[in-house]
Amino acid sequence: MNFRNWMKSGDPWIWMIGGALGISLIMVVGLLSLIAVRGFGHFWPAPLIETTVTDSDGQTVRLLGELVDSETLPAERVRESGLAVDPDATLVTRHLFKIGNREVNSRDFIWHLESRLGDWSYPEGAVMLERREWGNFYGFLERLERDGELLVEGEALWDELQNWIETTTELAGDIRRIENDDIGRINKQLEELRLIERGLEFNQVRGAELESAMAEVNARRAELNADYDVLRQQRNELQRESRRTVLIARDVNGESVSIPVVNIVMASQNNQLGLGGKLAFYGHRIKDFLTGFPREANTEGGIFPAIFGTVTMVLIMSVLVTPFGVLAAIYLREYARQGPVLKAIRVSVYNLAGVPSIVFGVFGLGFFVYLLGGSIDSMFFPERLPAPTYGTPGLFWASLTLALLTLPVVIVSTEEGLARIPRTIREGSLALGATKWETLWKVVVPLSAPAMMTGLILAVARAAGEVAPLMLVGVVKLAPSLPIDGEFPYIHLERKIMHLGFHIYDVGFQSPNVEAARPLVYATALTLVLLILILNLTAIAIRNRLREKYRSESD
Repeated sequence: MNFRNWMKSGDPWIWMIGGALGISLIMVVGLLSLIAVRGFGHFWPAPLIETTVTDSDGQTVRLLGELVDSETLPAERVRESGLAVDPDATLVTRHLFKIGNREVNSRDFIWHLESRLGDWSYPEGAVMLERREWGNFYGFLERLERDGELLVEGEALWDELQNWIETTTELAGDIRRIENDDIGRINKQLEELRLIERGLEFNQVRGAELESAMAEVNARRAELNADYDVLRQQRNELQRESRRTVLIARDVNGESVSIPVVNIVMASQNNQLGLGGKLAFYGHRIKDFLTGFPREANTEGGIFPAIFGTVTMVLIMSVLVTPFGVLAAIYLREYARQGPVLKAIRVSVYNLAGVPSIVFGVFGLGFFVYLLGGSIDSMFFPERLPAPTYGTPGLFWASLTLALLTLPVVIVSTEEGLARIPRTIREGSLALGATKWETLWKVVVPLSAPAMMTGLILAVARAAGEVAPLMLVGVVKLAPSLPIDGEFPYIHLERKIMHLGFHIYDVGFQSPNVEAARPLVYATALTLVLLILILNLTAIAIRNRLREKYRSESD
């Protein structure tokens, strides 16, 4: 076969398509692998390195920390930064250490030239303490004190410290429960009493009716204040109890530091961990990352509020967009008269799918938040003004904006699914005596359900990754509470939420601690990808079940 016949056979194009597909798969797998290694590799217990550093004045200090990164640079570039380098050197290697101890050092991370570092060692007694404030501490344990008196030291110190960390963590949880749940519930009821007073003022209630209502309000407020005093006393007692136990540790240069045990999240002797211990440590840190709350300007702690907010918003968006998109597609395909007006509507729908997402955010802010939300506040919550309830960005407006953003995708997919239903099926149903309505809802719509699910899958994939419009209509850096809790009405659509996409943007570009934020950006990005994958696989499973169900019924 000559070259011309080989080209006409189509084999080169098949190989080209296969090669392009293979390259695409390699790129996707490589990208995900890079994100996974740089993200979740951050949680693996790195060895604690002890070494010496000689500064430009010839003074030597000791250093203890984790090796984060190493790089080799041209010596000229290092000289331009003001550092002294061997004049004969052309390349210089430097290492980035995470040294923590923020109360002693001015920063968590520091670069050091390899030529100024002494020999490296891995002391077995070195510990890493992850703290709720002031970042990590790297050093050596000395003793535990309670109320200023020695509690334990020596070989029993490590096991006793682990027990006290567990105890104080429970105390911290009790304090958080009292502050967020119990005291928060009382504050909400006090706010409702204040709104009742304002409602009486708005309704111009006078005379005996006003006195009776105010007497009930004042009596209820007195009960709530009494309950609040009891809870505040309990909280203060728990706080005093949690601060009684203090860990005395010293850094690598011998300076002692007092750390309240309640401020310690976890302690680890990385250099003494075997493979099993490292795996347990790794799993524990990933669990804390996925189920914990953020700390230290989102550069430490977990991302659970962002995961919860993303899932809640996508589910509400799906509930909103599916019926509107399906009904619009059914009307356009089955009922609307074909003509130039319908063609213009379809062109508008197609063009709407290409509008930049930030435009939807601006529209949502102006129309949903300010116009609709402001009207709702004026009609139903006048006593709360000027503090807005729905006239401010929140979960509902974010979900509604994303529903509008993804509406064209659902309409187009549903229309295509309806168009693929053979005309003979419709005619057969009508011939058997069914009405057009019965044919549509009992025959046509069920058969096109897989196409509707395809539209929903595409909508979920796009909505979960959007960031720009959400910054305007309800997503914030740190939400004070989750949108779903045990308080009536349980789903609080007016609350602001956190979102994984915005969390990535905030940590990556707005963080004051760039080195600490970098691995969290990768880990959060991988979490977002996996979350979208889980949502899509769930929708795909539902679609396949519907397809098999109606295929078997048609057979």
